[in-house]
Amino acid sequence: MTLTAKFKTVIFTLILIHGASAACTVIIVGSRASTDGSTIASQTADGMFDSNITVVPGREFPAGATADVFWGITGQSPRPPKKIGRIPQARQTHAYFHVGYPFMNEHQLVLAESTISQHAGMKTSPGKNAIMTIEQLQVFALQRTKTAREAIKLMGSLAEKYGFLGSYELNGESLAVADGKECWLFEVFSVGRAWDPKSGKSGAVWAAQRIPDDHVFCMANISRIREIDLTRSDYFLASANYKQFAIDSGRYDPKSGRPFIWQEAYTPPKGGWSLKSEFIRNRLYMFYKTVAPSGDWPVTKKITDYPFSIKPEKKMNVRDVIALMRSTFKGTPLDTEAHPNWKKSRLATPYPSAELQKIFKVKFNRPIAVRDCSHGFVAQSRKWLPDAIGGAGWFYLDNPHTSCFAPIYAGVTRFPDSWKTYDRRKSNRKSARWAFAEMDNIVNRRYQDIIRDLRKVRTPLEADFFAKQSTIEAKALAAYKRSPSEAARILTDYSNTSMQRAERAYWDLIDTLIAKYDDK
Repeated sequence: MTLTAKFKTVIFTLILIHGASAACTVIIVGSRASTDGSTIASQTADGMFDSNITVVPGREFPAGATADVFWGITGQSPRPPKKIGRIPQARQTHAYFHVGYPFMNEHQLVLAESTISQHAGMKTSPGKNAIMTIEQLQVFALQRTKTAREAIKLMGSLAEKYGFLGSYELNGESLAVADGKECWLFEVFSVGRAWDPKSGKSGAVWAAQRIPDDHVFCMANISRIREIDLTRSDYFLASANYKQFAIDSGRYDPKSGRPFIWQEAYTPPKGGWSLKSEFIRNRLYMFYKTVAPSGDWPVTKKITDYPFSIKPEKKMNVRDVIALMRSTFKGTPLDTEAHPNWKKSRLATPYPSAELQKIFKVKFNRPIAVRDCSHGFVAQSRKWLPDAIGGAGWFYLDNPHTSCFAPIYAGVTRFPDSWKTYDRRKSNRKSARWAFAEMDNIVNRRYQDIIRDLRKVRTPLEADFFAKQSTIEAKALAAYKRSPSEAARILTDYSNTSMQRAERAYWDLIDTLIAKYDDK
């Protein structure tokens, strides 16, 4: 590659800085809503978070050992995480996959995160008694539990005892929690800066609702739980103070005769992350319009009018969820590319810069797939298979619209070095994240032309990954019966090879595109 070409690659990266649309989208598919009986959970980690994926092995600990609690696990700051507390350690921990928001363990337990807003008076700050962020709760749940219910109860109890601390803008948090049999939504809020761990009061307020097995669900940065019925223990779990905290803080009056609505009690009525937020409403519209197209889904439908979950008109598979993760409102009233001032231009892109929006008078509607995504995944849990094989993930880096989903398995014991060496401060050809980030920047410069070039490479690559899935799993299953460690080696080698194939394909295409569109 010439010096000029290298210089232009760097310029592509520097000119187009990812937009400020941090906020994660989560999609869940119940076991009887999927085509193969698996549960599916997915997340876009939108924002500048740690995307270096590593395997944290399980360990045995001596009696009396403690576990450190950290602030800064997500990697929003370039500084390393800071220790802010400690709790008793488990005697045995499970292996899990660590990124900014840890997401899968060796027992097929999957967690997918999406920040939700909470009232300003509920927020707390680092150093103000509460120490349990959502990402730290994810670490402990993945290390210490095997099922969705176990994970929810553990996270709830830790948040209550040690105080919930919002890490992204000090907000509340939600998690999809899936284990191969059940899928749940877990939501947790802080209880304010005045909380004292010595008071005997709960340091958090939380609730969880199960997604029916034949339903699908979408979380888009807003509380989705409304009425809670704890007599239906198969479908609801909550902290003892789930309603009382709202009463004590003046957000619910039991004498009003109105039912207690969790979503409305703890979500701000106005503001960017509120029940009137357009960037939240639009993603719900896209999801429901896609999974149940014959339903009544006007673009202006209120957030509070969307059902908690819905039975899809057609059962869904991993590739259906990937398509949703990549969606940009194409073919809908919110389609940015279709704007009359924009669609005839070769500059037309789903992601116009602020300057182009002003010049062309184009409105950018924030889709599910955004440019400033750090990483994401679609993961299925299949309890009829050994955990090492049954937990199958499809992991990507950067914008899902332009990235490549590579296969990984719960039994993987390591990942390629290039997928865990990203430094946001300097472009590096030895870092996989930079391959996908630079590709996204290049595509967006001449979107109408270059997205076709990308798809010519990516589509057959991903098709090959899916075509080989049954073969590699059959091989791993046969090996597992002889030796689980042999199966782990097969899965690790295959996942690493696939990830490196995707990375090389993107670097090669970047070199081709720089030459193809040089000075054009």
